[in-house]
Amino acid sequence: MWRLIWHLALSIILAVVSVAAALMVVETLVSGTVFRYYLRDIVDIFGMSVLTYTAGVILFFVYFFILQWLQYRYLITINDTVGRIANGQLDFDYQMEVNARSPFGPMAGNLNRMAGRLDQALLEERRAEQAKNELITNVSHDLRTPLTSILGYLGLIEQDRYRDEVELRHYVQIAYDKSQRLNVLINDLFDYTRMRHDSVAIQRISFNLIEVLGQLLVQYHMPLQEAGMEGRLHTVEKSMIVSGDPIMLVRVFENLIANAMSYGKEGKLVELSVQRDASGSKATVEVINYGEPISALDLPHIFERFYRADKSRTEWAGGSGLGLAISKSIVEKHGGYIDAVSDASRTAFRVTLPVVKE
Repeated sequence: MWRLIWHLALSIILAVVSVAAALMVVETLVSGTVFRYYLRDIVDIFGMSVLTYTAGVILFFVYFFILQWLQYRYLITINDTVGRIANGQLDFDYQMEVNARSPFGPMAGNLNRMAGRLDQALLEERRAEQAKNELITNVSHDLRTPLTSILGYLGLIEQDRYRDEVELRHYVQIAYDKSQRLNVLINDLFDYTRMRHDSVAIQRISFNLIEVLGQLLVQYHMPLQEAGMEGRLHTVEKSMIVSGDPIMLVRVFENLIANAMSYGKEGKLVELSVQRDASGSKATVEVINYGEPISALDLPHIFERFYRADKSRTEWAGGSGLGLAISKSIVEKHGGYIDAVSDASRTAFRVTLPVVKE
């Protein structure tokens, strides 16, 4: 508004000055010999007052138009740039020049930020589409492999292509094992989808994390022994109270222990270490094995869905590729985080959870 008032005032001033200057010129010309009679005739016909006011009004509008055009030509530039972006002549991340002296400078800055966010949104949409296509491809591959085996062995049974009952039972056992594998894949995929869409309700209760981990190692005593491994729990704390869903969190640690058993057999040991941070507000649980380390190339991706660090493992040795992704979702829903470190001496998965004050 103040700019409009200023332009009006400036236009009036310029018009008055211009009319005054024109009158001086006219007076000079009238006193001369060339235009004297023509100018006097015009003045006599219209009158000096009418000519003066008319010239003043015309000059006022001319000056006001020029001042407004100087102000709004930057807006025209902004509109042209936006139109070129809309027509695809410029990329969405194109940044127009911001004129800080123009009243439309903030608008140009906001349009630049909007274009940047729009470009980021489109990029994320492309990534989501790519992730969806990869998900469909991976699911199709992982489900087709056991399903093909099931159909193959059941086809042999249906066609009576077995020598004796021993071979029949062998085929049935393979088909059953493959069915179990298929069931694990479907359940993991279902759980992962539910976690991603926040459709899983967390039943929060307060419980002693150290006690739960101790019970978990007792449950895994026989599987660890059969794998030629030993499980140990290290902590100086007797009680570490956390709030959350114990069933979901137990699943996280079961998955980490199972991974340690699968990938760390050479180390013969699975260790669980529990400690508080310096502030006492967080508990960190480390699940450690001393087997083959995870490569530096694989380490940043192990929590991605369907990612297996050891590409040479068969479906019997490897998991669904969703276990760590599900574990990450569960931990994050509890307000914590999970990461991993690995070197030549050990591999440790660290789960950090908020601690309830006792």
